[in-house]
Amino acid sequence: MPSERILRLRKKAAELPLCPGVYLMKNSEGQVIYVGKSRHLKNRVSSYFVETDHGIKTARMVANIADFDYILCDTEMEALTLENVLIKQYSPRYNIKLKDAKSYPYIHITAGDWPRIEVTRTRKNDGGTYYGPYRSAAMAYGALETVSSIFALPTCKRVFPRDIGKERPCLYRQMGRCCAPCVPDISKEDYAHLIRCAGKIFLGNTKEAQAELRRRMYEASDKELYELAAHYRKSLEALAQLSEKQKVVSADTEERDVFALWEGDLCSVLAVLQIRGGKLCYKNEYVFSPTELTEAGDITALLANYYESADPPKEILLDREIDEESGVVLSQVLAQKANHAVRVRTPKRGPLKQLCDMARDNARHRAESRHEVESKSQKALVKLASLLGLEVFPSRIEAYDISNLGQEYITCSMVVYQDGTPKKSDYRTFRIKSTEGIDDYGAMKEALTRRLAHIGDGTASLGECPDLILLDGGVGHVHTIRPLIEENHLPIALFGMVKDDFHKTRCLTDGESEVSIAAEHGVYVFIYGIQEEVHRVAVKGTMGAKRRSLKHSSLEKIPGIGPAKAAILLKAFPTMAQLKAASLESLSAIKGISQTDALRVYAYYHPPTEKPS
Repeated sequence: MPSERILRLRKKAAELPLCPGVYLMKNSEGQVIYVGKSRHLKNRVSSYFVETDHGIKTARMVANIADFDYILCDTEMEALTLENVLIKQYSPRYNIKLKDAKSYPYIHITAGDWPRIEVTRTRKNDGGTYYGPYRSAAMAYGALETVSSIFALPTCKRVFPRDIGKERPCLYRQMGRCCAPCVPDISKEDYAHLIRCAGKIFLGNTKEAQAELRRRMYEASDKELYELAAHYRKSLEALAQLSEKQKVVSADTEERDVFALWEGDLCSVLAVLQIRGGKLCYKNEYVFSPTELTEAGDITALLANYYESADPPKEILLDREIDEESGVVLSQVLAQKANHAVRVRTPKRGPLKQLCDMARDNARHRAESRHEVESKSQKALVKLASLLGLEVFPSRIEAYDISNLGQEYITCSMVVYQDGTPKKSDYRTFRIKSTEGIDDYGAMKEALTRRLAHIGDGTASLGECPDLILLDGGVGHVHTIRPLIEENHLPIALFGMVKDDFHKTRCLTDGESEVSIAAEHGVYVFIYGIQEEVHRVAVKGTMGAKRRSLKHSSLEKIPGIGPAKAAILLKAFPTMAQLKAASLESLSAIKGISQTDALRVYAYYHPPTEKPS
């Protein structure tokens, strides 16, 4: 017999119209936990509340539905667009969602006559061209470094054409590693050509770039410009090496992206292969938690979200079937963005089916690797909970450590482990403000007082309540912090990490007794990893505070420059080297810095014999 809740929801769903729309599932607290869309709203929503086998993931979501809301749309295309907007707005727990686009790095070629290539985490409508997203900043910077080396592109902070002829070229020009637009050694047209070739490589098209470099090498040789011809030859050799690293996966040259989804008990993985010019030039995998659904409707919303931060190719291959109408709608949405036709399909046989299988194998391998790592973490957490006698599984663990340089630059770091793995987006560093002198207990109390005050206030990360807090310290730290937890009536287990003579945690203490972890290898390795991580973040925070303070104090020696103007200058020129090399014109252009201030700053960093540039 269905519960009263299910009967109530079933009745409400039966009253929905048979038209396109978006539905928002809510829990007992009124929070949106899932957003979906359908071209037949009544049928789709009703299907959640019928007695059938939904599968584990969908059943888990349905068990948490207390109510739902809906928005009617004129077309399914409009519903897909609205669904994507609402997923971004509410970040529902049970929706598959990519990380925020700013979390992923892109390579950006700026607009203008003298474009530059940079790595960025945000996409803007600035007329420039973006490539990516890349899995990590290291991959993006590696690609940028390789291409900049091949085409001898400038990597300095000089702005062109503003800085052309104002300063002597750097050492890279003498080494043949920069085409030196600052001299200039290259015309605007030739420079733009190099940038276009770089863009083709980011798209995976090395063949066209090789042909153009070869043509220019012969042209330079005919004109007896042998140094330039030698540069083109070196670039060709580097480009050939780069091309060899790209795996040939298709006989044709069609641009296509291939998606495959692997579903596991602990996680699901979406693999993406970018095929350009018949070669696999880029791959990535996105890992989702087990609570996130993997229905066909989720896939279309996920792809619409993915291509908000990437340019759709002419063809998209999926390893799984989606209904024909959903595929048509997705194609229309992506075609509007790309300004060309986009075909979405699932191949049944042949080379394209093999590409889907390759993507699925990548997704499966990533899921199995993740499963192996998480299994070890889960076992360690279960054993840790048993050793400490915890009432709940320690899903969220927070660790704290104090770091200082004498009586200045005192900070407290907070690191977060979610289900056994670091959640770096939730890391925080607290600058100790009111505790005087070297007082680790007082500093820890100040930091935890500020942190615990956020629990339950809805603040991202800080609003969550941890299951376990670990303090880098012994009995004294625990006795200092326990009253804060009790005063706030928080259900948080609290332990101190007691170190041995080798600075490794030998046991955990609750302030009254010690729990040895030395005999439990998995727990010992896990706690040691937390201890090292929180210490690393603490030292990094302290050194960062010191560097910022030293920069400010150096600038504040200049007449008329106080803390506020020092902060403005450092925002415009993040490093002291950039600030010292800045021209009088660029200093004067900073908002909040007057002409007099600019003259004083320039004069401070340049001998009286130097003339302002």
